[in-house]
Amino acid sequence: MSLRIASLNSGSNANCYYIGNSNEAIFIDAGLSCRETEKRMKRLGLDISLVKAIFISHEHCDHIAGLQVLSKKYRLPVYITNNTLSNCGFEIEKELVFSFVHSKPVSIGELSIIPFIKSHDAHDPHSFIVSGNAIHIGVITDIGYACRHVIKHFRLCDAVFLESNYCEQMLSDGPYTLSLKKRISSRKGHLSNNQALELFSKHKTQHLQLLILSHLSQNNNHPDIVEKMFREHAHGVKVVIASRYRETELFSIERDRIVKSLKSFKKIKENKAQLSLFDH
Repeated sequence: MSLRIASLNSGSNANCYYIGNSNEAIFIDAGLSCRETEKRMKRLGLDISLVKAIFISHEHCDHIAGLQVLSKKYRLPVYITNNTLSNCGFEIEKELVFSFVHSKPVSIGELSIIPFIKSHDAHDPHSFIVSGNAIHIGVITDIGYACRHVIKHFRLCDAVFLESNYCEQMLSDGPYTLSLKKRISSRKGHLSNNQALELFSKHKTQHLQLLILSHLSQNNNHPDIVEKMFREHAHGVKVVIASRYRETELFSIERDRIVKSLKSFKKIKENKAQLSLFDH
């Protein structure tokens, strides 16, 4: 059974990632409004009733802005650490709150979610590996540097959402204050294009099929820069740039298979339904 994945949005304005099989799915983060999440799921041909839980990486607004409404409307369990929840600035219904700890897997149907700690300027930040049928999907964003936990879990990935936040030259030459520049480039900030490329080049394995470069800065980066850098070093890995304005395509990941785009998944279903009208 393959895993289907998509970024619904990725950037400092909002982050939300979809990972699932044919029976169940999860969201990693819920930075989009509930209404926008529903719209983007519909455009991808995905049924939101398949989503069984939301996992929250940390408390920054671009990762939790839609959490309250989305969880309440669809009665979705929220997996979030106590420290992260206490710093969200709002409450979630107690019966919907579940915690997790570093390296201890959480089962959602046939999916296994492994949280792991990372370096970021939040109270208890985590990234995740989502696994099913021996397929491993990483969501590794909002990290100041590639610590040993990041490297260890990156090596597992068949597909990965990897942060490539800023171009070092653009950040240096840009209008941000010196203190903000230092925060972004610190070991508790974000991953630069060069840092992300180093992680990818040094630690990708033969199983890695799909690299979705994520959380690009609006002011200190550009998709063309990132795409050129990584395509030159892809060596057969499909490279996709996640947008801060809309969803990516829906991708199907199978172990040791070439990644498939399910861009026309909804249209295929609709066409089959229309053709069936002429079978009688």
